[in-house]
Amino acid sequence: MRFISAIHEKESFIGYVDETLSYTINLQAAEKVMRGTSKLPTNMVNCIEMGEEFIRLANEIADWALTKRSRDYFYEPADYQLLAPIPRPTKNVFCVGKNYADHAIEMGSAEDIPENIMMFTKAPTTVVGSGATVLNHMDVTNQLDYEGELAVVIGKRGKAIPEEKALEYVFGYTIVNDITARDIQSKHKQFFLGKSLDTTCPMGPFLAYHTLIGNPNNLKIETKVNGEIRQSATTRQFIFPVETIISVISQGMTLEPGDIIATGTPAGVGKGFKPPRYLKQGDKIEVSIEGLGVLVNEIEK
Repeated sequence: MRFISAIHEKESFIGYVDETLSYTINLQAAEKVMRGTSKLPTNMVNCIEMGEEFIRLANEIADWALTKRSRDYFYEPADYQLLAPIPRPTKNVFCVGKNYADHAIEMGSAEDIPENIMMFTKAPTTVVGSGATVLNHMDVTNQLDYEGELAVVIGKRGKAIPEEKALEYVFGYTIVNDITARDIQSKHKQFFLGKSLDTTCPMGPFLAYHTLIGNPNNLKIETKVNGEIRQSATTRQFIFPVETIISVISQGMTLEPGDIIATGTPAGVGKGFKPPRYLKQGDKIEVSIEGLGVLVNEIEK
């Protein structure tokens, strides 16, 4: 099961999609035709909060709609505007820093490989969908950098979650590009401002339900800039696996449905090259993760 958030004729909806986004079922519109009314929210976080009832309803509606294929609710990509799966997170995006040893080394040295999880956050206003333009922010930075990452979306409320039960709290997975202003990051000696410029957290293209991803710690990840492969790795290289990340964050802090955790980026970022290869106006960035499609964005020209 793969879900999107999108807009059709100025109305937001939750879509049920195939892996390639070649077709989309507007779940709310299909349910109205099917039942005469719709129980489903148009907000992804509210759907996630429904838990298994959302999955049951979504499957029931999709199975019915696939036999009808009416243009009233059965769309092609040109029919709607794709948004981030969670267009406006209810809190900051949780982000893990230096979760691949090779990336920690390219950003400093072997001494920079963390012994404990490094955490920072990105503001909700950073989030945009696949296909959206990323602002170049030339008035404040000339060192925009890319960071392709696996993102985890929490499915139920939890605190002090043990590692062995952590994946039970996951609703699904998506892709984020943790775009970073390296000069701002360096200037302020912390990550928040350099990580939180508007539009610098592209997310998508869809949210895959957890049953589609057998092991989040064994997925191929790749980032291309203008067709050139810059990052190529696997989440087997995580220093801290998804279960550990969830457990550590939840010690003393309650995780809630819809919370987003970006799990860190592999080696190959622009800053790691000599000389650095930062993003330029018009650059096209594609982040692909096994089973999660391709997140595509361009830098404002």
